[in-house]
Amino acid sequence: MTALQVVPGWPKQRGGVKHAGRIEMAGKRAVVTGAARGIGLATTKLLIEEGWTVAMIDRDRPALEEASRDIDRDGIGRAEPFFCDVSIADQVEEMVGGVLARFGGIDAVVNNAGVADFAPIERTGFEQWRTVMATNLDGVFLVSQAALPALRQSRGCIVNIASISGLRGSTLRIAYGTSKAAVIQLTRQQAAELGEYGIRANCVCPGPVRTKLAMAVHTQEIIDAYHDAIPLNRYGSEREIAEVIAFLCSGRASYVTGQVIAADGGFESTGVGLPALRRANAGGD
Repeated sequence: MTALQVVPGWPKQRGGVKHAGRIEMAGKRAVVTGAARGIGLATTKLLIEEGWTVAMIDRDRPALEEASRDIDRDGIGRAEPFFCDVSIADQVEEMVGGVLARFGGIDAVVNNAGVADFAPIERTGFEQWRTVMATNLDGVFLVSQAALPALRQSRGCIVNIASISGLRGSTLRIAYGTSKAAVIQLTRQQAAELGEYGIRANCVCPGPVRTKLAMAVHTQEIIDAYHDAIPLNRYGSEREIAEVIAFLCSGRASYVTGQVIAADGGFESTGVGLPALRRANAGGD
């Protein structure tokens, strides 16, 4: 297998016409990294529903193949998977070249790929630190950089996925939280420097999201604590985060750039002591 490989059998004819190795599409074209599961997969499905053609990027071959087959079985089509580790520059360059060869352009890049390795500061080794930074921060830089010529041509947009952990400190997140805070600043730099080309850059910071992984590792005590701390009293869904991402990719957000949006049920706004205050005021005016 090469560093980049399109899943055999793709692209499908549905949604476009294959011509000289390229898919000619009437709609917009997006690159979504970390698209095999979670928020990336939910975003892929929503963009397709809204008429986009999506290049699904992931380094997990089995998960990507399964997600691709599921989309095809659902009958919505208009997606093509590409294997790529976004932390490896050569693979990113090859992936972007492959997307351009297939789609003819890129209108939006959603930098969603990320890894988490939670540990206390004193037990976080440098290798752990670099592994998190390589995907969460380097990957955002590399994919955005490689796609810039295409985005300049289309006057497209970048949506980077950070985290509530990049906005507020939390235990066990020395590498993860720092990487996401850096993504927020990278987004602002992109907006400041790329606006003259008509390229918008924005950042979404999800709060606690009800993913399969989260529900598998969060005890009831953790779930209850999050519910207490979040004004909307619940986890978000992958679809809800995807809705914010899709909006920022769309023409409806044509004058929105350099913004950091916490899709977190109000978690980041609560500060200290809200759960106790809520309990104290329960049933009051």
